[in-house]
Amino acid sequence: MSLRTPAWYDEQYNSRARIPEHPAILQHWADASAAALHRHPELVELAYGEAPREKMDIFPAGTRGAPVFVYLHGGYWRALGKRDHSFVAPPLVDAGAMVVLPDYSLCPEVTVEHIVLQTVRALAFVHRHAADYGGDPSRIVVAGHSAGGHLATLMLACYWQAVDESLPADLVKSALSISGLYDLEPMRHTPFLAADLGLTAASALRASPAWMPPPASGQLAVVVGGEESEEFHRQAELIRANWGAKVVASEVVSGRNHMNVLHELASPGSNTHQLALDLLAIRRD
Repeated sequence: MSLRTPAWYDEQYNSRARIPEHPAILQHWADASAAALHRHPELVELAYGEAPREKMDIFPAGTRGAPVFVYLHGGYWRALGKRDHSFVAPPLVDAGAMVVLPDYSLCPEVTVEHIVLQTVRALAFVHRHAADYGGDPSRIVVAGHSAGGHLATLMLACYWQAVDESLPADLVKSALSISGLYDLEPMRHTPFLAADLGLTAASALRASPAWMPPPASGQLAVVVGGEESEEFHRQAELIRANWGAKVVASEVVSGRNHMNVLHELASPGSNTHQLALDLLAIRRD
């Protein structure tokens, strides 16, 4: 077993360093996202709060009463944004969903806990306004990649009526976490992240869904790439062990690393894309 040194943590979690082709992957995201924005001029950008990044892109549904797919971007809570991931939307819109991509403030300007609360406000906003864009507020599924997977998992576990008594307890019906993070304690020991995130032992614990009670209802689908580090596999195994197999379904996608595993979501016919449709209860032809 490897020694848990600072260098070991960096080797486990610094995905760009592990993936030599990461510039090409990021360029693919940029090109595919530009194409998605060009294809969907009906996209609407709305503010869900007052901070500069408290905005969301809404890809309206083609018909009324569509399920709502909310995608939360990754970037270790300190990088990237919604427009870097627009490419995930078109295949889901084509399948019959309304798709929402929220942005949030980034570390170190804010804390991870602040980002969690921003995401809570974004989901409450989606619930209140989904019907304005063809969505059914009773059919909200939240998904995310990496740090976005962490946030999506927390949204499934959120006690919504403590946020606002008018919100349904099951505001989020299910969640899809791709290469997510569920135990944030390792982030405190990972040099390339630690300073920007500024987590303490207490704040890391508070923001770790693996150490929270499982949600009272709903399902969490966990996807991890076969070529990801052992820590990302441990993270996936941990949430499944702690929340239980009745709540968590897991899948390993062979041949995919921490970055290109996201391509599966935008690839109709892939298991991950089909899993998203299952969570949305979209019937396939």
